Amino acid sequence: MPHIHQAVLIASSAEEVYKAITSQEGLSSWWTPKATAEARVNSIAHFPFGPNYHKEMKITALESNQLVQWDCIHGAEEWIGTNISFTLIAGEHEIFQNQYPEIQGQLEQLKSKSGTVLIFHHDNWREDSLMFAECSYTWGQFLKSLKLYCETGKGRPWPTQHQSL
Repeated sequence: MPHIHQAVLIASSAEEVYKAITSQEGLSSWWTPKATAEARVNSIAHFPFGPNYHKEMKITALESNQLVQWDCIHGAEEWIGTNISFTLIAGEHEIFQNQYPEIQGQLEQLKSKSGTVLIFHHDNWREDSLMFAECSYTWGQFLKSLKLYCETGKGRPWPTQHQSL
């Protein structure tokens, strides 16, 4: 099974990033407007993408300022049964440099002494399809939107995620 795996360094506290991926305000600001979500395990988060399509995620794990996990229960057929996780690692620039040399390029552009590494997974896709490839690309756009939202207060949620800056 193919998996989407990405890492992004955000110049914001783990608490702020966690809030952005668990609150309605945060999710609506970087992923899709009018998202409805409650930070409670076994609750269902609803993500509308226009008037005729939406995704639903069952929240399966929440560890404050560390981990958020969802199971997709409604959406495009290829999404159903996939799992999404956000793992947050807070730290100082020097610690990241020593423990995560793979993100050196992002560290070089970090404008603060500390931040949060977000490790993103969207796992258990049935096949390496065109939708899988498009979603991998688009998750990168949305994670950039999340980074912008956490760092500046303004993300680039759907349907603007692919527009040039």
